[in-house]
Amino acid sequence: MSTTLLRSGHVYSTQDPFATSMLVVDGMIAWLGDDDGASVYGADADTVIDLRGALVTPAFVDAHVHLTSLGLTLTGCDLASATSLGHCLDLLESASRECAGVLLGHGWDETAWPEGRPPTVAEIDARVGDLPVYLTRVDVHSALASSALRARVAHARGLDGWSGSGPLARAAHHAVRDVALASVTTEQRQRAQRAALTRASESGVASVHENGGPTISSPDDLLGALALGRRADMPEVVGYWGALNGHEEARELGARGAAGDLCVDGSIGSHTACLCTPYADDPSTSGALYLTTDDIAEHIVGATTRGLQAGFHVIGDGAARAVAVGLHSAAEAVGVESIRKGRLRLEHVEMLDSTLVGLLCDLGVVASVQPAFDAAWGGPSGMYARRLGQMRAQAMNPFARMQADGVVLAFGSDAPVTPIDPWGAVRAAAAHTHSAHSLTVRAAFAAHTRGGRRAARDETSDPGVLMVGAPATYAVWSPGPLVVHAPDGRLAAWSTDPRSGVPPLPDLTEAAPVCWQTVRNGRAIFDSGDL
Repeated sequence: MSTTLLRSGHVYSTQDPFATSMLVVDGMIAWLGDDDGASVYGADADTVIDLRGALVTPAFVDAHVHLTSLGLTLTGCDLASATSLGHCLDLLESASRECAGVLLGHGWDETAWPEGRPPTVAEIDARVGDLPVYLTRVDVHSALASSALRARVAHARGLDGWSGSGPLARAAHHAVRDVALASVTTEQRQRAQRAALTRASESGVASVHENGGPTISSPDDLLGALALGRRADMPEVVGYWGALNGHEEARELGARGAAGDLCVDGSIGSHTACLCTPYADDPSTSGALYLTTDDIAEHIVGATTRGLQAGFHVIGDGAARAVAVGLHSAAEAVGVESIRKGRLRLEHVEMLDSTLVGLLCDLGVVASVQPAFDAAWGGPSGMYARRLGQMRAQAMNPFARMQADGVVLAFGSDAPVTPIDPWGAVRAAAAHTHSAHSLTVRAAFAAHTRGGRRAARDETSDPGVLMVGAPATYAVWSPGPLVVHAPDGRLAAWSTDPRSGVPPLPDLTEAAPVCWQTVRNGRAIFDSGDL
């Protein structure tokens, strides 16, 4: 039997809001209490950790990641820092000097640059010569490709979304992407996935939901991620396989469901999210709808009858309405209770009206959302406003309405689209660019911990909270100012008084705390050495 006693800190537990100590026995939480009570266990514990005022919380769950893509960004050509078109080309040229195969890069976002446009093929070729180059936009729904790579995919020229000089989208992008990703070796993939999981553990994340699929990764990619997630020294990996009607393949791969990035539409930044009315900055298009309502209904029924989760990537209001029609049809086929039990997941689901929010609640649908999207692209001068106009932009990501109506929220990063930064996501949800959509810090924190467990149907084995009898999966954070956050700003002042019995969380108006240790089932998967 192995016992660890943590004492003299702050333990975030609704079971004991005043807990300063925690006892872990064989990977499970055996006791919570104050330092006086901890003295009873100190003499017999194998390890006693003096927290020195540090905060212990449930470890975060990142409910939407792409491990290989994130790892390739961490270890390769990261264009997220580019502040202009010229800076992007400089970063590209620098990375090209180190590359012997296909150069993979990610993260450019022309909407933040003075030029307001991405590089042309000619500009890329001038910097990299004959090197094959594939550079995904920040939303990963369009990409730039050099002439050398385009020459390897000659049939892409006749596909929807082809551009001779600019970014590739839709079918043309998918064709070029397949060739580019096929160049990634097993060794590169393994190194990338390890780097991504290491970044997660350093950020206080002990579980990630990997969103794989035949158009964005490969079966071997998902199998490799799941294998790493079974290692005791790595974060857990919950896998999803986004193939239409790929239920049996998902089961064979060990995926939790045929869900994740099974795309009903694309992204707003790439003008491929399906809208009910045209884009404000390009009235010639309303985006793209990749699945029909019949496709959606059939997929949901197939997963539900097999006991698997179904789910889709859906962003635009047109795509959301298509999902609503498909959901209604599926519920008529298998019954409302079966749909609720199946716990359908919708990834991103950024444009919802009140009717659709009510439907998600009625059918027990999980909204797997990314608050960092609003922080990056929301606001009156942000990308959403430019693409959609002010009125539609203000309705984006209605977290408060979803929570108030009872929709389960699970927070993720969609890394590498946005970084793995859980406290940043909590802050973004609490400081939404449209205040009516803001969550309390406590609600946002719950969505990034308990919400992820519920999204994966894991709450029975791990509720995502610190309580006696639960797995000892937690993170230790550097000491700093703590605040007892009121559950709602309209409530009386007593709700923030320590006597209310509400455990405190970091004051996110200050700098976010630094992760000192991340523990999964009683074993440290990251340790900064500060303890």
